[in-house]
Amino acid sequence: MVATIEAFRGQIITADDPGYDAARSVWNGMIDKRPALIAHCLDTADVVAAVKHAAAAGLGVAIRGGGHNAAGLAVADGALVIDLTRMRNVTVDPVSRTARAEGGANWGDFDRATAAHGLGTTGGAISSTGIGGLTLGGGLGWLMRSYGLACDNMIAAELVTADGSVVHASDTENPELLWGLRGGGGNFGVVTSFTFKLHPVSTVLAGLLVHPIERAREALHFYRDFTASAPDAVTAFATLTASPEGMPIFAFLACYNGPTAEGEIALKPLREFGPPLADEIAEMPYTTLQTTLDNEFPHGLPVYWRSHFAPSLNDDLIDILATEFATVASPLSQILIENAGGAVSRIDPEATAFDHRHSPYNLAFISRWTDPAAADRNIEWTRKAWSAAEPHARGVYVNYLGVGENQDRVRAAYGPAKYDRLSALKRQYDPTNLFRFNQNITPK
Repeated sequence: MVATIEAFRGQIITADDPGYDAARSVWNGMIDKRPALIAHCLDTADVVAAVKHAAAAGLGVAIRGGGHNAAGLAVADGALVIDLTRMRNVTVDPVSRTARAEGGANWGDFDRATAAHGLGTTGGAISSTGIGGLTLGGGLGWLMRSYGLACDNMIAAELVTADGSVVHASDTENPELLWGLRGGGGNFGVVTSFTFKLHPVSTVLAGLLVHPIERAREALHFYRDFTASAPDAVTAFATLTASPEGMPIFAFLACYNGPTAEGEIALKPLREFGPPLADEIAEMPYTTLQTTLDNEFPHGLPVYWRSHFAPSLNDDLIDILATEFATVASPLSQILIENAGGAVSRIDPEATAFDHRHSPYNLAFISRWTDPAAADRNIEWTRKAWSAAEPHARGVYVNYLGVGENQDRVRAAYGPAKYDRLSALKRQYDPTNLFRFNQNITPK
């Protein structure tokens, strides 16, 4: 089959092309979707042409940015995939401390460009994460307690809407759309560029602290107390995971964003707890920290993911996390606890579509495996652990919604009032739900 799109300059791939299987492959190895067309766009004009073609042909649109997604939403059966991975340019204005990034850039692209000027912004914790998906869903990251979420630092965007219009969103132009883009996901169009405010970022004091898994409960009690009083410059995560040799371990991952001497004081209690089996905390460029976990999340492994926000790490929840991890089905799986708070919690909850700012902990139950025969066992472990923690949860992070989660879970990411407001925006910009292969908000 030969496919053409009028006025399209990029590359179009169909199932008849030798590169089709590679082009439809995504980070999560569980996902095996067969789109009708894959349109590798070179610029905004290509995106306009692709959107108009999809609408005329009756094809739904899936949007592929520059990174990965636990639910594999970048591809869909029978859809037209708008692939932005060739649109990766990042332009920095060091005077205004802003950066404009195209929709296919990842945080590695962004950080390299901004670090050249001693600047940066909140951008996840893995360099291969795409700026688009992370920002549109909220954007947790190492710098969030200092500067807020990625979406809080997005000050403008250009997007192509369902009728092929190019629309700009900022505080002065379509401000309600900007509100929705700050957490509402890819529901309103294809974002072809993002503009972020930047902050002074250079070196950080950061790294891993490893403890025996037998101390997990004690470590989580300590972590609860430590994060309750840590300064904004500290972002600390905790994980029940396995060493490279497959040995179950408990670990802290910590970052101090500021002068090293102050960081040594702030992280001293964390480093003295235990003491740890290994202390890898060191001064490093922020760009180095952003790549530290890249190899832990490689492309192509099957991944099954469930998540909760939690308002606290109470004693019962701590016991549940330790108990459930003891039955983990794969050494590649983990329970991850991320701590927000700080600047994230001080932003007006109504200022963005992102919700749950006053739930400082995000729990992720992540299964990965290599043996196809082990899929059911690993999925069952994730569901069981996630269900056990649910009585202590409050909502969910939209970026961590996993494979097969339903509309009730999407609503739980926003709450009723925000969901209704987002649904009205969806009606305005995408009344036929052309952009439906996402954590979908239905038109009101």
